[in-house]
Amino acid sequence: MTASIKEVAQRAGVSLGTVSNVLNRPDAVAPQTRQRVLDAIRELGYVRNDSARQLRAGRSRTVAIVVLDVSNPFFTDVVRGAETVVEAAGGMLVVCSSGEDPARERHHLDLLEEQRVRGLLITPVGDDHHRRLERLVARGIPVVLVDRGSGQSNRCSVAVDDRLGGRLAAEHLAAAGHRRIGFVGGPLAIPQVADRHAGASEALAAHGGGVELRMFETRSLTVAAGREAAERICALPAKQRPTALFCANDLLALGALQGLTVGGLRVPQDVALVGYDDIEFAGAAAVPLTSVRQPREQLGRTAAQMLLEEAENDGDHGHRHVVFQPQLVVRQSTSVVQG
Repeated sequence: MTASIKEVAQRAGVSLGTVSNVLNRPDAVAPQTRQRVLDAIRELGYVRNDSARQLRAGRSRTVAIVVLDVSNPFFTDVVRGAETVVEAAGGMLVVCSSGEDPARERHHLDLLEEQRVRGLLITPVGDDHHRRLERLVARGIPVVLVDRGSGQSNRCSVAVDDRLGGRLAAEHLAAAGHRRIGFVGGPLAIPQVADRHAGASEALAAHGGGVELRMFETRSLTVAAGREAAERICALPAKQRPTALFCANDLLALGALQGLTVGGLRVPQDVALVGYDDIEFAGAAAVPLTSVRQPREQLGRTAAQMLLEEAENDGDHGHRHVVFQPQLVVRQSTSVVQG
């Protein structure tokens, strides 16, 4: 059985209020008395029920973040940035992964609402989330969207200009002389994927005629999905095959690199390759990847700072929408087409 605060008070020969002060306001207790209480806590193995205390106070120290895929290094870096801010404020960050599944996302949100978390950081699966998040806000749980614009005046968001990122990738490939470019990514229901595809389409339309952007939609944003797309591309006749691929993230690009290599195609000699996110593995690949860089940890830090500001200033908070600019990082996976 776990020792109670009453047993600690009896062992130390003090009141319950004195034990409470030692736990919450130690400077208010005389040093000798404080030491007697601490000795009793150690001897009895007492562990405070912090969750019950927080419920009584109506305030949790737990912040949650729900990401699309916890195995994606992009989100690992976002979480690291958020965790730095939350821990510095004396809180704890709980990480949930939706797996790009709306039903799983709803399940996480239901549990987090029951736990009355201090706030929620979330990269939603699709666009059908506004009503669900409004319910959390109505409960007093502030919400900040991460890697996504909110489109809402009453909800903060931190995002990257993905249309610009798509344009940077497509313009780079078109400027290198590529006329058959493939876009590998999906599902298009994920707004970031749709924006990157739209940006690439806009860039090629502005580039003039003669440049084709062909869609190779994937079921997910994983290495396996990238390999599967590359297998489809390798099976195409040479005159129909794209000479360059723009992948919606680096995991897809790494999978495509594997699939192209197994299929007998060389990168970049036969097929140039551009990824997105610029995760650490992009530069360390067998053929270092050209990639569109996002400020991953800065996304997490900024979102967490905005969330804690809102939690501390309930009812007096100016909602903000921060949009970072992506940057193209050119490496060996792209090259100028000769002839």
